[in-house]
Amino acid sequence: MRMPHRTHWFRIDTVDSIDTKPVFVKKVSLRYDAAMNPQGLHSLLACLARVLQTEQRRQAVAAGLPAVQWTILHYLRQANRYSNTPQALGEYLGLTKGTVSQSLTRLEARGWVKRLADPRDGRVVRLALTRGGLRQLDDGIDAEWRAAIDRLPAAGRHAAEAALTQLLAGWQQARGGRSFGVCRSCRHFREGSGEHRCGLTGEALSEEDSTRICREHE
Repeated sequence: MRMPHRTHWFRIDTVDSIDTKPVFVKKVSLRYDAAMNPQGLHSLLACLARVLQTEQRRQAVAAGLPAVQWTILHYLRQANRYSNTPQALGEYLGLTKGTVSQSLTRLEARGWVKRLADPRDGRVVRLALTRGGLRQLDDGIDAEWRAAIDRLPAAGRHAAEAALTQLLAGWQQARGGRSFGVCRSCRHFREGSGEHRCGLTGEALSEEDSTRICREHE
């Protein structure tokens, strides 16, 4: 039995220029079967990714930064203590060590990122945002995103989160990559009344730790 014909509007960026406003220009009509066509799901995710990337590029331009440097600032704001190293940053961005190092050097020169020696292992370099770096980040896109999600029914939000988490995990596993998911959604996360704990390292986790992204996420 076929589902009714549904028409959806998608925002499509007509050009790649970060100086041109994206507009709603294309109406995409999808016909759904009982099980959605995998290609249709891929198209929806690709469209959503383009929208988010366009907004991110705009914020990077507003801050006077190349997109990769702006992404580094955002990553460091979200990364937990297992993920704030140059190596983890390179894995997250999919960039070479040289490109990451060059970008970090420029952010350091602006006074927005600092390198710190790990107190337990001096060979490990930790990265952190300075107050100046934090001031460059605009939460506008996050607020708009949260508002869009809040308009969804609770059941729909939970179902979408579960399905996308499973999809991401399967894709990352197939490619041998890391998911960099939020700590509290990891299978190693152990919730406690006073404090949480990482089942992988055995270390205590604060409530703030549990909301950050982690390199060891599974």
